[in-house]
Amino acid sequence: MKITIIGTGYVGLVSGACLAEVGNDVMCLDVDAGKIAQLKRGEIPIYEPGLEPLVKRNVEAGRLHFTTDVAASVAHGQVQFIAVGTPPDEDGSADLQYVLAAARAIGRHMDDYRLVVDKSTVPVGTAAKVKAVIAEELTKRGKTIDFSVVSNPEFLKEGAAVDDFMRPDRIVIGVADERAKQIMRAIYAPIQRNHERMIFMDIPSAELTKYAANAMLATRISFMNELANLAEHLGADIEHVRQGIGSDARIGYHFLYAGCGYGGACFPKDVSALQQTAQDAGMQLKIIEAVNQVNQAQKSRLLTKITGRFGENLAGKRFAVWGLAFKPNTDDMREAPSNIIVPGIIERGGTVVAYDPVAMPHAKKSFAALPRLDYAKSPQLALDGADCLVIVTEWKEFRSPDFEDIKRRLRTPVIIDGRNLYDPAMVRGYGLEYSGIGRA
Repeated sequence: MKITIIGTGYVGLVSGACLAEVGNDVMCLDVDAGKIAQLKRGEIPIYEPGLEPLVKRNVEAGRLHFTTDVAASVAHGQVQFIAVGTPPDEDGSADLQYVLAAARAIGRHMDDYRLVVDKSTVPVGTAAKVKAVIAEELTKRGKTIDFSVVSNPEFLKEGAAVDDFMRPDRIVIGVADERAKQIMRAIYAPIQRNHERMIFMDIPSAELTKYAANAMLATRISFMNELANLAEHLGADIEHVRQGIGSDARIGYHFLYAGCGYGGACFPKDVSALQQTAQDAGMQLKIIEAVNQVNQAQKSRLLTKITGRFGENLAGKRFAVWGLAFKPNTDDMREAPSNIIVPGIIERGGTVVAYDPVAMPHAKKSFAALPRLDYAKSPQLALDGADCLVIVTEWKEFRSPDFEDIKRRLRTPVIIDGRNLYDPAMVRGYGLEYSGIGRA
């Protein structure tokens, strides 16, 4: 099947490469000529495990193409996936200008039936707006051409996106006509041969499902972070609490890890957009508001622990920071706790030496204006002469370090662990001071 993907960001590039992998003829469109040139050279602009060889293989096989030619992209695919960004507006709502611009381009250039698929994360009512914009462009041209609009929200986890696309838990499709339904079924048939994963529903429900899913996961994180802060005051251990409640099948263990807050491109944006959607409907989502407030406060939790141990004036103090990305297996630093912690240390006069396996190139751009910030070539080198090790991201390579070596390298043997990677008693057994999140 010939498919067009509009947008070569995280969702668009992963979706395009995976659809090409199962045999489709995929054309990816982007208005960013630099990005398209980069992709044509075989350079992948994002870090995502497994994505680079997938793109390379399908480009070489002639199934995956990249272009800036809008007319050519509309002519190419009977199915047009819109996978452009929906950044938060000033009021927290999703900015739909790129989605609607893509829809408008389709309406301007289409000459035959097109199935338009909203893959971007968008608020309820977006499909109706996309449909109206396309119809408006066709009217301007004096054309009467049949088309369909469906909602097919993505559920890709950064760091596991390729596997999530190829082995999804579910494929949510919001659809209003049988022709569109059958085309969508054909598109996803190769990746659901084992069992039925497609869930068909009305379009508004599909649009809301994406926000509801991310809001639920964010709620679990903030809930555990609040409990963790309480546990510290009560002398309890949040890890024991997590095991105790996670063993209940009605609750489960997923997303019950306390830490220094969530970040990334999805949870913060989608929680805010859901709040704004409710406000636009004359409603208030009190739980969702609290989730956002708790998360913002939690990002400063490590700073509170640092100043509680070393004082508000950190002049002359050196901090080794392990992890800058918002989560492991990605270089994405959007809304990451490191964006609060690193500047917070420096604003108080401290020096930071940071290490992250893949996010340091982004950090060097984001933190370019910050003084007293250096980057280490290894986690061990970041420790040399530091007064404290601060763990911000739970990369696998941090999980089982040589604690004797850590103690030798640190000037002051202190670990502040924002991801609860270690057993407190074990670490203290090496003569290190240890403070986690919610650990007695």
